[in-house]
Amino acid sequence: MRVLVTGGAGFIGSHTVDALLAGGHSVRILDNLSKPVHLKGRPDYIPVAAEFILGDVRNRYDLESALDGVDIVFHLAAYQDYLTDFSKFFQVNAVGTALIYEIIVARKLPIQKVIVASSQAVMGEGKYLCSRCGIVYPNIRSLSRLKKKQWGVGCPECGGEVESQPSPESVINPQNQYAMSKHSQEMIAINLGQRYGIPSVALRYSIVQGPRQSFYNAYSGAARLFCLHLYFKKAPTIYEDGRQIRDYINIMDVVAANLLVMESDKANYQVFNVGGGRAYSVLELFEITAAGFKSKLEPRISGEFRFGDTRHIMSDISRLTRLGWRPRYTPEKSIKDYRNWLMEQGNIDDVMDYAAQEMVRQRVIRRVSRALLPVEPKLTVNL
Repeated sequence: MRVLVTGGAGFIGSHTVDALLAGGHSVRILDNLSKPVHLKGRPDYIPVAAEFILGDVRNRYDLESALDGVDIVFHLAAYQDYLTDFSKFFQVNAVGTALIYEIIVARKLPIQKVIVASSQAVMGEGKYLCSRCGIVYPNIRSLSRLKKKQWGVGCPECGGEVESQPSPESVINPQNQYAMSKHSQEMIAINLGQRYGIPSVALRYSIVQGPRQSFYNAYSGAARLFCLHLYFKKAPTIYEDGRQIRDYINIMDVVAANLLVMESDKANYQVFNVGGGRAYSVLELFEITAAGFKSKLEPRISGEFRFGDTRHIMSDISRLTRLGWRPRYTPEKSIKDYRNWLMEQGNIDDVMDYAAQEMVRQRVIRRVSRALLPVEPKLTVNL
């Protein structure tokens, strides 16, 4: 098969390219090598066996050239960050996706399948259980509550306590610019795919971890931040109280899901969660990371929070497992692989302070009221 991978120089894209080549496919990459993700230009891990086109998914000429003669499209190019350039999320993510389908239809291209990268973020706070009201779907936590260190999610009906539940694909409640743009991509892919007979699949990735995750963008996740801080022997900051629940998945499990839906007709015109199958708190992930680095450093819990973050989220992966896929790898392996890759890199810039300062400047990172700061207990991690 002849396969186009947009964003093929990126984290998920490059590993998918490797797997496709190993499977005997012909691969073309379209990537604009945008900063800050590719701060130092074209990565040296891009295989010479793959055709590389330097171009942008928003540019019709670039996309027409990239789509010419291919059978399968993995649309993995995306803009992701916490920053407030709201329109760029939709220009890159939604408009780029729409342009792919526009060109396929206009030129009557014989594309056999389009696989679009979506995100767990589409589900927002996800699904909760209230003892009084049953299943509920809370919205974003208010800034006034967060400033008072009221980290928990309340029932949107009665205000009582709720318990987080695994969220299936039917949950759609995007709460920030990135999530909204990803939901737009899902709708474009599934709806236009069905209308014009272009088999399409959207994959909602949970928090993906592993080697090649960029050092340089603020969005890239707790594992990258923890690893970099411990590499530089600095104490990382944990937002809120560290008891937020997250769903982590190894990059190799993501690649396996990508290949499965490419080959399975049963996946057509569906959205699938791609998650790790188990929830971890942020503190648990830090402990795993510290153990991997054999570090005794303690994290900082300073009363900071990222406004717009979900409190708890975990994906229900039963739909994808029914196709024969299951997650095989643990966060311990993800941390080990990222650490080993990190140790192989040369001239790594200490960029954590810059990224944090930029998020403060953009008012993404906020602090609780000063009067509440002394109440925060000191965390001790015993390894």
